[in-house]
Amino acid sequence: MPAAEPPALPGILTAAQCRQTAESIAAAQESDGAIPWFTGGHTDPWDHVENAMALTAAGLPDAARAAYTWSARNQRPDGSWPSQFRAGIIESEDVDTNFCAYLATGIWHYYLCTGDRTFTARMWPHVRAAIDYVISLQRGGNGEIPWVRGAGGGIIDEALLTGCASMFHSIRCALALADLLGIAQPEWEVAALRLGHAVRYHPDAFATKDRYSMDWYYPVLCGAFHGPAALARIDSRWDDFVVGELGIRCVDDRPWVTGAETCELVLALDTVGDRTRARRLLTAMQHLRETDGSYWTGLVFADGKRWPEERTTWTGAAMILAADALSRTTGGNGIFREFAATADVTAAGLACDCLASRP
Repeated sequence: MPAAEPPALPGILTAAQCRQTAESIAAAQESDGAIPWFTGGHTDPWDHVENAMALTAAGLPDAARAAYTWSARNQRPDGSWPSQFRAGIIESEDVDTNFCAYLATGIWHYYLCTGDRTFTARMWPHVRAAIDYVISLQRGGNGEIPWVRGAGGGIIDEALLTGCASMFHSIRCALALADLLGIAQPEWEVAALRLGHAVRYHPDAFATKDRYSMDWYYPVLCGAFHGPAALARIDSRWDDFVVGELGIRCVDDRPWVTGAETCELVLALDTVGDRTRARRLLTAMQHLRETDGSYWTGLVFADGKRWPEERTTWTGAAMILAADALSRTTGGNGIFREFAATADVTAAGLACDCLASRP
């Protein structure tokens, strides 16, 4: 498969710079396909997939397929993954449900970028098993999904807004894959409707984490909020998180801006058509770029120190995905925008009635 031209945005990022960032991610990839946070660091299944998406978007599909093959090889029989690996060894047996669901987003993105139906079909059983696992944990009341199952099988009785918003998007990506392959998944449709409804209308169903910027923008990024409601949500806390020409805070009460969160907000703004503020933020976070194309995780702007001290692969990955969204370069550039445009979470009540009526 020929290498695609990487995304580029005049005045912000050249195609060569984008490819350099992708190559910095590929340089950290281990021989078995795992992509850790940084060379010698740990690998988690969610950031691993985000890195694979960036590799695909920047024209490195071989490295992306190696990453997805790692995901397939390390999936448990029940469809889940341990939440943390290091150098091929499991460091945490706990299961993060959002980590599991994200494979669906990655594989749908891979197909949109490459049109490679053969590899997509090969990965389908792993996507199906992962989504079946995640949906099996969905609660009956509002439809939220607990965020973690412990190593002993016990479920922590807590759901996270960011994680559930991401799972809402992942289930919809899985449904797109199912439609591509001609496989009906009506229970997934019901699960997605219920989960999206919970994210938008039942904030009380989730643990209070509103200090974190992700809880602010993820429901917009992942399509539970769209149109005027999405813009109103973004505007409601803009001043709490956005810091001038530096990016956005990870936590509202800390003098720390982070690159990945800034780029995810760029993606969220793109879903609602606010390209002016999106471009401004993507430009702002470039102060985290290093000469080899990698990105520092963040900056403590109170004292000008970069923190953490590592340059994380997933920060570069988020930047590539944001650049692709704004430049409209690859077939996967609308992975968030196009789902947000068709979101329908108001039918959840009807969906629940239909499910309850089954024998």
